[in-house]
Formats: sequence, C-alpha cells, structure tokens
Amino acid sequence: MLVKEILRVKGGVLYTTTPEQTLEAVVATMADLDVGSLVVMAAGKMVGMVTFREVLQAVKAANASGKSPTVREVMVADPVTVPPDMDANSLRRLMIEKHSRYLPVVENGDLQGVISFLDVAKAVLEEQSLENTLLKNYIKNWPEETAQA
Repeated sequence: MLVKEILRVKGGVLYTTTPEQTLEAVVATMADLDVGSLVVMAAGKMVGMVTFREVLQAVKAANASGKSPTVREVMVADPVTVPPDMDANSLRRLMIEKHSRYLPVVENGDLQGVISFLDVAKAVLEEQSLENTLLKNYIKNWPEETAQA
C-alpha cells in the first residue's frame, strides 16, 4: 500500500490556518473540526504545520508568560514531508523515527494532503481485512482432490 492510496481512502479534506492566526483561534478550529493538526499556509504554499503537541507547549509557555502567541511562533516551520509513492511500511517507520503523528504529503513542491497515524492504521486494517476475506474465500472454495487409481 502506498501513501497516495491512503490519501485516496481518507479523502481530500485539508484543514489549514495562517501564520498570523492566534493560538486561541487554532485551538477553537482544531476542537471544532476534531483534528490534531493544521497546515499553515501563506501565499498559497505550505509554510509549516501546527499540531496539538505545539499547541500544548505554547499553552504552557503562554500561561507562564501571560502572552498569547501566533501560529508563526509555535508552528513547525520545516515539517518532515513524504512523497505519495512511499510505501506504508516506510511511512510508519518514518513516523515512529521522527515522533510525528501527522506528515504532509508533497509531490513536486505541491501539497497533496496530510497523513495521520490514525489514517495509516485504518488503511492497514482495511487492507488486512480484505486479504483475510480473500483468503477465507479461497480456502472455502478449495478445489477437491481427484482420487488417483
């Protein structure tokens, strides 16, 4: 299974914000949409990612300083990206190595979508279910041996 197949199953919805947004607006958007990440866009290009990890760290820092940061101040400006032709096993390995739950999919500089660890788990589960069904069907319809004299 490839990243582009996982994206196809997931669908093309992409949630974004801008670098100038306040942390409060990002928290509200993420809560309303029930998502753990937003792609940060400026001038039609991805300039970063903000995930609940950055939000939590920023909330902690804001509580200590009394200052409310913008997305630009808390986002990951150069997130790890993956190509659409990467296989799912390599993707899972990279997500674990980089401690990333969300990875943007980029091809020739164009953002194709974002893959979450949950998206990967769902896709792998669906693939295994299909294989399991096919194997059970194959075994159920196994041709009978002909008796040899």
